[in-house]
Amino acid sequence: MPKMKTKSSAKKRFKVRAGGSIKRGQAFKRHILTKKTTKCKRQLRGIEGVHDSDKAQVRAMMPYA
Repeated sequence: MPKMKTKSSAKKRFKVRAGGSIKRGQAFKRHILTKKTTKCKRQLRGIEGVHDSDKAQVRAMMPYA
């Protein structure tokens, strides 16, 4: 049986931490930032974890992570 492939889009967007949780980048901070408030932009900094309801989908895209 051939090896399963990892989705290229998933390996660029997600990393699996040592404890098993999955980290992802925050959305809505790339462009059109002038109309966003300073508070909004500050709160978009940093790294978020993938929500529990989405973890199964992400793990299916990354079978060896």
